[in-house]
Amino acid sequence: MFKSALYLSLCTVILTSFRSGRDANLDLGAPIPKAELRLTDISGKEISLNAAKSSNGLLVIFVANQCPYMLRNKERLQTVCAFAQKNNVGVVMVNSNEANRAESESLAAMKNYAGQHQFSWYYLLDKNAELADAFDANHTPECFLFDKAGKLVYKGGVDDSPGNADAVKAHLLRNAMNDMLAGKAVSIASSAALGCNIKRKL
Repeated sequence: MFKSALYLSLCTVILTSFRSGRDANLDLGAPIPKAELRLTDISGKEISLNAAKSSNGLLVIFVANQCPYMLRNKERLQTVCAFAQKNNVGVVMVNSNEANRAESESLAAMKNYAGQHQFSWYYLLDKNAELADAFDANHTPECFLFDKAGKLVYKGGVDDSPGNADAVKAHLLRNAMNDMLAGKAVSIASSAALGCNIKRKL
């Protein structure tokens, strides 16, 4: 009986320790998580989210080089990121696929991918998926929009049809950005982020 109780206690401690490595779900209104954490950009420089933030806010998108949903969202992502930059919203794309880091998600592969798709924003390597854990991000693409005060105003997908651009009825991220820039409360502040799973190390 004592041994069983001891075993269960140890299991509880182990599971609790494992879970504590992942932060809780990021609530609307929350500040930018790990805003001063410095991550390596494809340029070789180390950049923090605070440094990437512009006068009207910050858009953080978790992405991958190898993901069918990324291919389906390629033009949409480029369009919304260019819109953000035009309106003084900083843009950061983050690659947290640590399980594939030695292959298709290496820094060299990220640099090649960014060149092919003409990124004009930061593309950061998230070592040990530390930033993804802090955001509780689980898919690619998955978007987080922060206002000029660094508060979360939208999280979720680019639009309501991540698998098919022709079926889009609501440009959720773009609409959220328009509301934010106009000083309004975001009408639809969260949505499901459908896409490939972020490949964390086990």
